[in-house]
Amino acid sequence: MRNEVETVAVVGAGLVGQGWAIVFARAGKDVVVFDARDNAEAVIRPQIERAVADLAEGGLCRDAEAILSRIRFAVDLEEAVSGCDYVQESAFERIDVKREVSHAIDAFLPAHAFVGSSTSGFPGSAFYEGCENRQRMMVVHPVNPPHLVPLVEIVPTSWTAPDQAVRARQLMEEVGQSAVSLSREIPGFVLNRLQGALLDEAFALYAEGYATAEDIDRTVRDGLGLRWAFMGPFETIDLNAPNGLADYAERLGPMYSGFAEQRKADRDWSAEAIAGAHAERREVLPADKIDARRSWRDEMLMRIVKAKQ
Repeated sequence: MRNEVETVAVVGAGLVGQGWAIVFARAGKDVVVFDARDNAEAVIRPQIERAVADLAEGGLCRDAEAILSRIRFAVDLEEAVSGCDYVQESAFERIDVKREVSHAIDAFLPAHAFVGSSTSGFPGSAFYEGCENRQRMMVVHPVNPPHLVPLVEIVPTSWTAPDQAVRARQLMEEVGQSAVSLSREIPGFVLNRLQGALLDEAFALYAEGYATAEDIDRTVRDGLGLRWAFMGPFETIDLNAPNGLADYAERLGPMYSGFAEQRKADRDWSAEAIAGAHAERREVLPADKIDARRSWRDEMLMRIVKAKQ
């Protein structure tokens, strides 16, 4: 079986799909993009060009023209998939859409090619069932935007052949992403389950009136987030006690257990808390300024990425 990946099909070119196209082209892969929207290339290519120009300006790519030259658009799904070695599916995040697109990809998939879905939380078994090539299909979930945030979660279904999950990790590492391999499916995978736990607590603290949304954000931005930019939670606590992680757990474990007991209460994201936090955010950032703030976010991410390099 042919194992090298030279050509990648990106199916679905919203913000995530565009980022993927840049990731693969930046790594020297030929990229074929298919998006079902009318006038897809006329809409999407300028967005990709702007993102690549920002990378070049930020010192994160050497040859913007070479990257863009490796990205072309297909007129239909068959053209995109039939000649590829790998498919990165980034269609709209809805189970029925994922199922329809996955079955369509399945019909054109070459015998050696494999597939990763960018779904942010759905298990692949929810939409790959019935696909003839499901042993070569899995979740390959990035963080948005993938060309700036390198983490990728590889989540096999019960049907995914182990060697295909290995191929996916090898490909992600080859193109410069930071791969995490899960042993099996769990809704939300690792990243969104960790993020979800923090969001649950943030909404509860806000709803119960302990702090404003801005001060909760500040706690992460100017506290936890500084360490988390280069260390994970286990390494953080390993370094925060004289004798390492076990020492930290002995000293502070009972305190955290007490927090856990509190969390057993009903602390869903209440409509009132959502409305209140949303109103706070719109006071700080009017709706018509959100796109500009996203650009600022991407600029800050580029600075962090460059510093970490």
